[in-house]
Amino acid sequence: MADSSPHQHVAVLAFPFSSHPGLLRRIVCWLAAAAPDVTFSFYTTAESNKSLFSAPAPANVKAFHVSDGVPEGYVFSGKPQEDINLFLEAGYRSCKKAVKAAEAEIGRRISCLMADAFLWFSGDLAEEMGVAWIPVWTSGVCSFSVHFYTDLIRDTVGINALAGREDEIVKFIPGFSGGVRLGDLPSGVLFGNLDSTFAVMLHKMGKVLQKAKFLAVNSFEGLESEASEVLNSNFTKLLYIGPLNLTCPAPATGPSSFSDEYGCLKWLDSQKPTSVAYIGFGTVGTLAPDELVALANALEARAMPFLWSIKDSLKKHLPEKLLEKMNRTGKMVPWTPQVQVLAHVSVGVFITHFGWNSVLESIAAGVPLIGRPLFGDHQLNGWMAEHVWRVGVKVEGGVFTKDGTIRALDLVLLEAEGKKLKENAEWFKEIAHKAAGKNGSSTRSFDSLVKSVRAQKDL
Repeated sequence: MADSSPHQHVAVLAFPFSSHPGLLRRIVCWLAAAAPDVTFSFYTTAESNKSLFSAPAPANVKAFHVSDGVPEGYVFSGKPQEDINLFLEAGYRSCKKAVKAAEAEIGRRISCLMADAFLWFSGDLAEEMGVAWIPVWTSGVCSFSVHFYTDLIRDTVGINALAGREDEIVKFIPGFSGGVRLGDLPSGVLFGNLDSTFAVMLHKMGKVLQKAKFLAVNSFEGLESEASEVLNSNFTKLLYIGPLNLTCPAPATGPSSFSDEYGCLKWLDSQKPTSVAYIGFGTVGTLAPDELVALANALEARAMPFLWSIKDSLKKHLPEKLLEKMNRTGKMVPWTPQVQVLAHVSVGVFITHFGWNSVLESIAAGVPLIGRPLFGDHQLNGWMAEHVWRVGVKVEGGVFTKDGTIRALDLVLLEAEGKKLKENAEWFKEIAHKAAGKNGSSTRSFDSLVKSVRAQKDL
């Protein structure tokens, strides 16, 4: 097929689960605005596209569907990650088919393939097409480093008889000279089902990504310095393009709206500075009913103002009398404009799951954290927040209890150690904003990414 235009055509493959496709769409929209002469074809499932493109995108971004891998008439069994496994099994074939269809429709050959780093097979597809490959890691450098060194970790620690070794601190992993707790490594490295499709995907990703000349990461220079230094020796170029809430802020309209339909900001205006506990566990994370009650009881016992982003379907687990008491001091809503909430002067602590986006957004706002890890890289992010950056604490035992949560709240909001956490968060906030500012390191990396997708040939 001959190109009908000298302009470039960049294919963007998204991992259609959790926050991944939304983050990649945000990056692509900013790239599209900076490179209006480049066409971006964006690939994810029909269901994901329906949500992502309910709001207008730049004219040079076009959405295409890839198969979700679910056979016609398939009945889900309820097994964990079943939908992810089906998607991955069809991933390479489905993406290849969709890319060919997009080339024919747009009339331009693909000149560059950008993909969520989870889609490790995208490197093979780029090589087959003879084009540049730019994987995007939407989490932190530290978590990627662990996946990069999975074989080293397994060979050193072993993968059998690990029960009871979760609290063991090891210092041999490159980038973690200060040590890291084995139980805080991302799931699928040592603990969990190592044979699951998801765990295998992460293992393969860690092995093949070093073939990429560029790796774009949602982090910023100065946050994960040791792991960054180690990885820099394995890649031609690491592009630090985060925090994305600063470098690529969400649009004012659409699925990631800054709209405040529940009056959260107005309510915060009536509270004292740094007095409010903001609570949010993302769109996927869900607490067990007993932990919801424990967290609610702790807030009520302290009679402290709080703003809680909680689905209406979860409020049924809270006793009616407890809800009545809580409504006197706090506000419970199904949606909050989180970035704006965290930036509000009244917010003194963020209670969350240590998801990477939440951690970055809290750091960018200078707000200390209390965390209850749920899955994935949450444990490692929590370890870094508590033991390396010292901007937060994990709840005792890793689960919410009334007494444990009260102690965490008192530590962060009332004790001298909490003052130090706040100072550290403010220090990293300054670094993050400098990185995302004019001529900052993340801004320069973003400019390099624009130049890369505009390149006429392989990078």
